[in-house]
Amino acid sequence: MSIDATREGSTLLITLNRPEVRNALDLEHLDALRDELCRFRDDPTLLVAVLTGTDKAFCVGTDLKQVPDPRASFAEGYFAPRRESVDAGVYVRALTVSSLDIRKPLIAAVNGYAIGGGMELALAADLRIASESASFGLPEARWASVPGIGGVSYLLRSIPRAVAMKMILTGDRIDAAEALRLGLVSDVCDSPALVERAMELAARIEANGPLAVQGLKQLSDRTDDMSLSQSIELEQLMWGLLRDTEDRLEGKRAFAERRKPQYRGH
Repeated sequence: MSIDATREGSTLLITLNRPEVRNALDLEHLDALRDELCRFRDDPTLLVAVLTGTDKAFCVGTDLKQVPDPRASFAEGYFAPRRESVDAGVYVRALTVSSLDIRKPLIAAVNGYAIGGGMELALAADLRIASESASFGLPEARWASVPGIGGVSYLLRSIPRAVAMKMILTGDRIDAAEALRLGLVSDVCDSPALVERAMELAARIEANGPLAVQGLKQLSDRTDDMSLSQSIELEQLMWGLLRDTEDRLEGKRAFAERRKPQYRGH
């Protein structure tokens, strides 16, 4: 009953392992997950992370049975530092992936339920793949609440607005086939092959220039709400930033010599 993390090459595989509660996360495990994501962010030898869950669930969100009652007003908790804020009852601060400033790719391998905060975790990833048994939903409206860690914003940016609004306002779920049709996930496979498929995808990303991959992620994150001219200008600046790196020069040599490039992240 833990957050398991194993390293395979330059990929960190993080597994939510609380099957008895469908991988719901209490504050202790939210902190543990945050620690593993920060480890991934800060270790230059780790290039890609895969996040998945055990058994029949990816994650069904916060373990509300284990969340303590608020100890302070919302305003007091909101303006406090993160740890004090969480302790004061603003538990959505326990894990907001966007606040971690992770500049490397995160892949969500979704098996079974990705509900509420679990779907928000998946939406915060850069790539999502799913098993045939996966299902996705934001049911907060049914319990007189709203998603608290970016679910509405991410979903509206991921699929057509009308479909997103239907999911948000009704709390209805969609299955893996529909998620694939809408573009919410890029791949669907059998459950036993899910993690293997995710690790294969991670390996393909690892083989590319790591600085270029990080640059591409930053471009994707920062150009969402830019005008076309601003977006193209930022692309040109990123291209120029990478132009004279050792990896870019190695890539040009490898292309000319018809061999596999040996990138070092320099």
